[in-house]
Amino acid sequence: MAVKIFIATDQLDSVLEKLATKIDLWIPALLKEDKSGPTGFIPYEPGKSPVFERQTTLPTKKLLLPQVETLLRFEYKKDPEGGSTSSIVVDDARQVRPTLVFGARSCDVRALITMDRVFSQGPYVDPYYVERRKNTFFATLVCEQNDSKCFCSSVGGGPADMEGSHLKIVKLDEGYVVEALTKEAGSLLEGLGEAVDKAKDTKAGKIVKEASKRIVGDLDTKGCAEAFRNRFAQNDFWVQMVSQCLSCGVCTYVCPTCYCFTITDETQNLKGERMRSWDSCMFSQYTLEASGHNPRPTKLERYRNRVGHKFSYIPEKYEGILGCCGCGRCIRSCPVTIDIRQVVGNLKENSNEQ
Repeated sequence: MAVKIFIATDQLDSVLEKLATKIDLWIPALLKEDKSGPTGFIPYEPGKSPVFERQTTLPTKKLLLPQVETLLRFEYKKDPEGGSTSSIVVDDARQVRPTLVFGARSCDVRALITMDRVFSQGPYVDPYYVERRKNTFFATLVCEQNDSKCFCSSVGGGPADMEGSHLKIVKLDEGYVVEALTKEAGSLLEGLGEAVDKAKDTKAGKIVKEASKRIVGDLDTKGCAEAFRNRFAQNDFWVQMVSQCLSCGVCTYVCPTCYCFTITDETQNLKGERMRSWDSCMFSQYTLEASGHNPRPTKLERYRNRVGHKFSYIPEKYEGILGCCGCGRCIRSCPVTIDIRQVVGNLKENSNEQ
């Protein structure tokens, strides 16, 4: 029988405080004091109120792929007799602790399907990502509301999609019903909340059922890969689609499935660190080669690559999955209101015309 508890609204902070003694806890919260300002996932602190009413501005991506991280530390050791460098000592910098993300959205967790295929399957496995993935648990909210930018149903998800989640959260007027979806998650709920009575369980079930039926977004992604190939060389089309773009890269930074990064060595004297940090295919220097040649010199090539990556390259390489989870963050955050749904829709319209 599934472990299920009820948390009254006025008891939420108390329960989260207890939960934080069991595991590193992250919650969606305001990043500034302004209530209408940006939100993101931060480590839980007593008294810090979670923001469940709206999707976070920033995704959960940084918990599994930090914006900046140290991959390893190294030190050159000199030969005490000869004085020359004779060896290098390398220290793996990984420090991973079990973590629970309380209040994720289904689109955030669905994005991990793409991330998992890239970082943990195939011939190249990223041990940093894999270890964090194994130790990160997601308590996912059933979405009762969505805004005009959401289109999760168009890319295989939905408001009540729990694929990849460990706990399900259903918000009632008087509190939250939290259900464990895995055995490990069930142990996290021990000693928390109270039993769920029949009335609350019935009410929660109705909310989940209604959310499961709701279709969010009407973008038709079928045939996108072929349409992209047909449109690839139509520069006039791409000029029209990207004419407003500033190449600021914000769409890639708020995207839960964008994973481009760069690696640099930062050294001081004989010691140093190898750092990995986020990069963006929308930046002009991203593909700049040492020779000075750049295969994507203009924003046309860069934005075309971004659309192709989401709706053509990834589906073809990873057996049909899309590189988009329909969260709509790129649309909300774009300073010039470029809407990727319109681009994809236009991409398919008369795509066979040359």
